[in-house]
Amino acid sequence: MRKSYELKTNEQIRKMRAAGLLTAKALANVKAAIKPGVTTLELDQIAEQTIRDGGGIPNFQLVPGYFHTICASVDSTVVHGIPSNQVLEAGDIVSIDCGAEIAGWNGDSAFTVIVPGAQGELIKQRQQLSDVCQGSLWAGIAALAGAKKLNEVGVAVQEHVLSQGPYGILEQYVGHGIGRSMHEDPAVFNYRVRDQGPKVVPGLCVAIEPMITSGDQKTFIQDDDWGVATADSSDGAHWEHSVAVHEKGIWVLTAEDGGVEGLKPFGITPVSLD
Repeated sequence: MRKSYELKTNEQIRKMRAAGLLTAKALANVKAAIKPGVTTLELDQIAEQTIRDGGGIPNFQLVPGYFHTICASVDSTVVHGIPSNQVLEAGDIVSIDCGAEIAGWNGDSAFTVIVPGAQGELIKQRQQLSDVCQGSLWAGIAALAGAKKLNEVGVAVQEHVLSQGPYGILEQYVGHGIGRSMHEDPAVFNYRVRDQGPKVVPGLCVAIEPMITSGDQKTFIQDDDWGVATADSSDGAHWEHSVAVHEKGIWVLTAEDGGVEGLKPFGITPVSLD
């Protein structure tokens, strides 16, 4: 039996947009601070300050047992890396995941970046990995705009990734619904599954988040019980946006421009409810 979830009204989606914009601001401030010599804990503090100054709550801190504002995953750690005194070095590939809650409504987003200051073939490969993951995110969002069933998103993500090379797609970790909680039903797969998923109808709000590797998809949980790392030590990348479907179209809630630039190559124009 399929689990139930709440379809959001236009007014509720507008409230989620506020949380999405604050999430985007926190991530922008973190991205601007990423350079050799900074620690992931310092990045965490920047994100928390941004969210609290904006009148929000870091919703990662609402997850039982997690006490930080971001997940900072470096190199072979794909997702759920805990901020620490780890010092970033030029050429590291870093994925930052963050979320904010405002007035009981949530945003959730992630990006991957290469720490500036290094060149060479490895850096090119890492940038390509990030670009492929980001491209698959937008392919999934574009698919949502015209989808009848939710798991058309996963098909689009998978097809994009595999068209770019022999990358691995994490299967144990998927996207999710979002709204009053950061993690809600339904699941949003990043690959083709037999079940086509629920109907895509106005009010559906989801976080689409492909997680891929430059090698094998197999992972393990690190000793801190949070970080998810590749078994073959290959690099990982993670991109995410929270997206709302409404009667006039879709709106990328955690993109400052609502998704205009990301969806332009697909001929899709997101529609704001402002």
